[in-house]
Amino acid sequence: MSNYEVNGHLYSAEPNPGQCLRTFLRDLEVFGVKKGCDAGDCGACTVWLDGKPFHSCLVPAFRGEGRKITTIEGLAKNGELHPMQKAFHDAQAFQCGYCAAGMIMTTASAAFDEAHKADLPHALKGNICRCTGYRSIVDALHGKSNIEEDVAGKACGASLPNPFTDAILTGKARYTMDIAIEGLLHLKVLRSPHAHARLKSIDKTKALAIPGVVAVYTWEDVPRRLYSTALHEDHLVDPDDTYMLDNVARFVGQRIAAVIAETEGAAEAGVRALKVDYEILPAVFDPVAAMERGAPLLHNKNEVVSQNGNIFCTLQGEIGDVAKGFKEADSVHEMTYSTSRVQHVHLETHGSIAYKGDDGRWHVRTSSQGPFTVRGKLAYLMGVPAREIHVFTERVGGGFGGKQEMVSEDLPLFASMKLGGRPVKWEWTREDEFLGATTRHQMTTKVKIGAKKDGTLTALDVHVVSNTGAYGNHASETLAAAMGCAIAAYRCENKKGVGHVVYTNMIPGGGFRGYGASQTTFAMECAMDDLARLLGIDPFEIRRKNVVRPGDNVESIWKEASDASFGSHGIDQCLDIVEKELAKGNGVKKPDGGNWAEGTGMALAMLECGPPTEHRSGAEMKLLADGTYHLACGSSEMGNGITTAHKQIAASIVGVRARDVDIINADTDRTPYDTGTFASTGTVVAGKAVHITAQAMRDDILDFAARHTGVDLDKCRLDNDAVICGNKRIMLTELHAEGAKVNHRFTVARRAYLSPRTIAFNVQGVRLAVHRITGEVRILHSVHAADIGRPINPMQCRGQLDGAVAMGYGWALIENIVHDEGHMVNPQLRNCRVPAFADTPHTDIFFADTVDTIGPLGAKSQGECGINPVAPAVSNALANATGVRFAHLPFTPDRLFSKLGKGK
Repeated sequence: MSNYEVNGHLYSAEPNPGQCLRTFLRDLEVFGVKKGCDAGDCGACTVWLDGKPFHSCLVPAFRGEGRKITTIEGLAKNGELHPMQKAFHDAQAFQCGYCAAGMIMTTASAAFDEAHKADLPHALKGNICRCTGYRSIVDALHGKSNIEEDVAGKACGASLPNPFTDAILTGKARYTMDIAIEGLLHLKVLRSPHAHARLKSIDKTKALAIPGVVAVYTWEDVPRRLYSTALHEDHLVDPDDTYMLDNVARFVGQRIAAVIAETEGAAEAGVRALKVDYEILPAVFDPVAAMERGAPLLHNKNEVVSQNGNIFCTLQGEIGDVAKGFKEADSVHEMTYSTSRVQHVHLETHGSIAYKGDDGRWHVRTSSQGPFTVRGKLAYLMGVPAREIHVFTERVGGGFGGKQEMVSEDLPLFASMKLGGRPVKWEWTREDEFLGATTRHQMTTKVKIGAKKDGTLTALDVHVVSNTGAYGNHASETLAAAMGCAIAAYRCENKKGVGHVVYTNMIPGGGFRGYGASQTTFAMECAMDDLARLLGIDPFEIRRKNVVRPGDNVESIWKEASDASFGSHGIDQCLDIVEKELAKGNGVKKPDGGNWAEGTGMALAMLECGPPTEHRSGAEMKLLADGTYHLACGSSEMGNGITTAHKQIAASIVGVRARDVDIINADTDRTPYDTGTFASTGTVVAGKAVHITAQAMRDDILDFAARHTGVDLDKCRLDNDAVICGNKRIMLTELHAEGAKVNHRFTVARRAYLSPRTIAFNVQGVRLAVHRITGEVRILHSVHAADIGRPINPMQCRGQLDGAVAMGYGWALIENIVHDEGHMVNPQLRNCRVPAFADTPHTDIFFADTVDTIGPLGAKSQGECGINPVAPAVSNALANATGVRFAHLPFTPDRLFSKLGKGK
C-alpha cells in the first residue's frame, strides 16, 4: 500500500490503474473535491499539491504519493477560517456553493499573487461559476464585505449571510453525491447513437459476463407506464409520452439500457459490451418540416395525444380586431426572430442514490427542484404507495430549471427494488448533461406590429413555433409563457397570437430560467426597437408610451380574465434609471482603431411571478425549549438563497435574529408539501407560506402568554427572546416550559397558494463595441434595473440578478450548441463554453423603490426575470452600432461577420 498525506492526515491506499486524483480523494471520503466536468474545464476539483493548485481530475492519483495534498477541508486551522475563506464569507462569494471550494483553492494559493489579482480574467480562466456572475467573487478578492449584522426584529431588508456559509466554505456541506454508503452499486446507461431508431434486439450476454456487473435492464424489464419527466403540480399540462426505457429511440442520447455494477468502471464496461440491433427510422429535426404532411411521426397516436401529426399543442387567441388595427396603423413592422438552445450547465450534474432503509421504506437522495413531485411520479411508476417512498435533497449544486425534471431518480430506485434494496447510485457526467438532459426550447417568433405616428400601438400579431424535441416535457407550459407576459407587457387593443409546439428528433426542451418568456421577449423587444427606428422615436419613449400600467387589464391574446395583477409597479422607475445611467456613462471607451463600431441598446421584460397552473407550499414552525425556533419548508435550496430569505421572513415576524431560526427544507419526510422551487415561486409562494406560518406562530405564543398571565391579549407583544405582557417580561424558555406542563406544543403549520400572481419588471441597458472585421463584441457598459418589491436580502437579490444577467450574456454571445443531424458535436465545456470570468462584464444593479402588496413583506420574485431583457438589449445595441438587425441567437463572431458589411 502507498502512503498519501491529505490535509495533514496519512492514508494507506492504492489507487486503481488510471485513476485520477479527484476520484481517489473522494474514495477516501474527502468530499470537498467536486466534479463539474472531469476534463479540467471547470476548476471545481482544484486541490493543492505541495502548495500549488491543480485540477485534480487531470492528475493521476499515483502522482500524489509522497506529496502534501491539501483540499478545502484542510485550509481552516484550529477552527479559524483561512483568510481567503473569510473573504468569501464576508463577501458571500457563492450562491449554490458548488464552485466555491475550487475557487478558494485557486485564489488562496501562494501562486495567486498580486500580479494574478491584477489580471483576474487570466487568473480565473480555469474556474467557472454559473451562479454569481463573478461580481461577489471580485468583492472577496478585493476584501469587500457585503454582509450586515443580524439584529433582532430587523432581519427583513438586511444583507445577512447564508446560514450554511461556513459548511460550504470548509467543504463540510454535503451535496447529493457527498456520502459513503456500504454496498453501493453504480448505474450507467447506454445512450442511443441514432436520432430515430427502433430496437430490434439487445444482447446482454457479454455485458453480464463482465466481472462486477450484476444486472442489465432494458425496456422489457421496467414498468411499461407512460409519464412525463416534467415536474408540475398539475400533471395534466404535460403529455405522458415517455417510458423509463423504450424500444424506440427518438433522439441521439436517449437512454436505451441500464447497467448496474459493483464499480463505475465495470458499469461503463458493461455499457460498451451491450450489442444492440437498431432499425433506423426516418428523422426530422426542423419543427417547420415536422409539421408538413408526410413528415416522419415521432409518437404513436394511440399512446400520445397530439393535434396533427407532430404538433403536440397549439395555443391561439385574439383580443380586439387585429386586421382593423393594422388598417389604422401609420407604420407596420414585420420580422422573424429566433432563439437558440442552451444547456443549464449547473456545475453539480444530475444524480440520485436510491436504497431501502432500516424502516423498510425506499429512500431517494437526489438533486432536485421538486422532491415532492418526484415522489409522486416514482410511486406511480413503481406501483407503490407514495408513503413508502422518501425523497430528499441535502444541498443542490445549481438548477436553473434543469432540475425541474425527473431524469435521474427512477432507474436507481427501480434497480434497488430489483436488487434487494442495495443502494444504487447514478451520477451523470458532463457529457450526459449535454446529450441526455434538457435544454431551453428553441423558438422562432414572427412579429407583426403596427403603430400610429406618435408610437401608439394599434395591432400586434405574434406567431411562435417551439421545438420541443423528442418529448413534450414542459412543452405546453413554456409555450403558454411565451404567448403570455412578453405580449401582455404592452398596451394594445388588438392582439393576436398563434403558437405551435412541435415534436422533432432533437434532445428534449425543458424548463430553463425565463421559461419560454425569454424567447418571445427577445423577439418583442427587438421588434419594438425596430418599430421605434421606423417611426423615429426614442426606444425608451416608445416603451413608456405603451407599457402596461395600473388599471390596465393584464392580457396577452386571451379574453379570459387573468389572476395576474400589479402588486407593485416600478417599470417607469426602471426605465428612468437605465436611461439616466447610460446617458451618464461609466468612462469606459471603445477600443482604439477604426474598425470598432459603438452602439447602445435597451430592452424591458415583464414576468408573472408563478405559472398559470397550480402551485402550493406549506411551512411548519415551532418554538423550541431553548427559546429559538425551528422552521420546516419543502422548497429546494440550489443557490437561489431561499433558505436565507425564509429565515429572514420568519425572524422578522417573530422579532428575533435570523440565526435564532433553524431551518430544514426539501425533504418529503420532514417538511410540509411543496410543489417545487421553480417559476419564480420561492419567494411569493413558499415565502408566503413562511410568512403566514410565522404570523400564526406569533399569535399562538401571544395567545398562550395572555392566558398564562391573565393579561389582555392586546397588551402582549413579542420582544426578541421574551414576551411582554403588561408590565411582566416572560422569557420564551420559561413560557415553553409552562406550555409543556399543559401539553401546549407551540407548533403551527400553514399553506400558501399561488393566486393572485404579482408581476415583476426588469430593464437592461447595454453599450457595446463590435469589431467590423472579426465580429468580436465587447460590453462597455451594462446597467440593469429591477422592480422586485421590497428586497428581503438586498445582497442576495443583487447576486441573483448578477447571475441572471451573466447567463443572459452567455445566451446572447457565447453559448452555442452545435448539432449535425441530431448529433451534438461539442458536448464538452471547452467546446460549448459558458461565460468565464473574462466573458462576464460588470453590471450596475439598481432596484425600483416599490413595496409589493401581494408578496410576503412587500417582496416579489427576482431570480428568474433578470435574464429576459439581456439578449434583446445586446441585439438592439448591435443594430444601433451597425445598422444591421441580428435577429437570430447567438451572436457569435462567425454569425456577425457574414452580415457586418451590409450595415452603415
